[in-house]
Amino acid sequence: MDKLYIQGKTPLRGTVQISSAKNSAVALIPATILADTPTVIENLPNISDVRILAELLEQIGGKVEIKDNDMYVDSTTMSSIPLPNGSVKKLRASYYLMGAMLGRFKRAAVGLPGGCNLGPRPIDQHIKGFEALGAKVTNEHGAIFLEAEELRGSRIYLDVVSVGATINIMLAAVRAKGLTVIENAAKEPEIIDVATLLVSMGAKIKGAGTDVIRIEGVDTLKGCRQPIIPDRIETGTFMIAAAATKGQVLVDNVIPKHMESVSSKLREMGVIVEERDDSILVDATAADLKAVDIKTLVHPGFPTDLQQSMTTLLTQAEGTSIVTDTIYSHRFKHTDELRRMGANIKVEGRSAIITGPTALQGTKVTASDLRAGSALVIAGLISSGITEISGVEHIDRGYENLQAKLKALGAETWRKSDTLDQEVKEKVNQ
Repeated sequence: MDKLYIQGKTPLRGTVQISSAKNSAVALIPATILADTPTVIENLPNISDVRILAELLEQIGGKVEIKDNDMYVDSTTMSSIPLPNGSVKKLRASYYLMGAMLGRFKRAAVGLPGGCNLGPRPIDQHIKGFEALGAKVTNEHGAIFLEAEELRGSRIYLDVVSVGATINIMLAAVRAKGLTVIENAAKEPEIIDVATLLVSMGAKIKGAGTDVIRIEGVDTLKGCRQPIIPDRIETGTFMIAAAATKGQVLVDNVIPKHMESVSSKLREMGVIVEERDDSILVDATAADLKAVDIKTLVHPGFPTDLQQSMTTLLTQAEGTSIVTDTIYSHRFKHTDELRRMGANIKVEGRSAIITGPTALQGTKVTASDLRAGSALVIAGLISSGITEISGVEHIDRGYENLQAKLKALGAETWRKSDTLDQEVKEKVNQ
């Protein structure tokens, strides 16, 4: 496994180009299963989650080619081959295969997903939706089996606002008979992105981006070409990193409206945030960072995927901040690592209490999940000395060319392989 090293205390300066949205990509790729003709998804991020999903499509008989970050998917030869184990357990978004395969083949067998360990993240709302559409759902030996003689439209109220359940039900419902109404639906931009793809294929969907989505089922869907929206989480990560390092960064290829909750909190902290047509300038060169309180909420509230990075930033703010995560109660594992670096953080239930500013010291830390990894990268950028981050494979799941982008902004960072180190040690000992 690789390790990422960062020599801290260098303000980030320059322009960074944001990649396409990871959270859209991992839903759009399974959605290609629903088409009866080939589909092309344009400008996919070069991340491990995308490559794993491509492998899974090939396992069920699809023909997949990735060239210049565009993915060509020929779904005509796909079938409902069971996927109970293997790569399906490497990422959370593999559960979208359930809705897509159920919609296309009326049956699916998919292993319970893996990905980041953020505590209990049940898929009960997904199952509730599938059953409402007429599917029989069973859990056998760690895999979900779904089967339906016919999918029928239904009115489905989500007890919890869930991005995953909203998208999964959409995938199954677009080829069901009749009208499906999803109430209390999630409103994230990635849901609009999925709906746009499905409509381009011939689906009839209204209300995506609101809390009520209406889907009139169709018999067939045809492939299309579809670009992906910019990654708002990567955008927020670089905005926060610029603020934390007292830098000045133009974050380019973004949708500023998607970032309003982050921009407002940075301004509240004393950072200059200037929104342009498709870019955001973050200038913290003269900022005296002030403590703020953060509460993660469903869109358009502050995103849970940026909570951990924001926690790192708040260690540099004057005063006491409280960060409350209403989405994932277990998303504070990074605080143990930040404390090892010198942060003053106390976790109580769903909240982290941060007192700052504190001078962080580089040391050996481990990324427990994707967004914890980004939080530790930012910590490394503002720490004195060298920070060594293990668990880099988590970071690779969601950030395209993160190290190269940081180096282009002036950061001093490099990677080394544990395997290479071991080979060197063995040669020395011979």
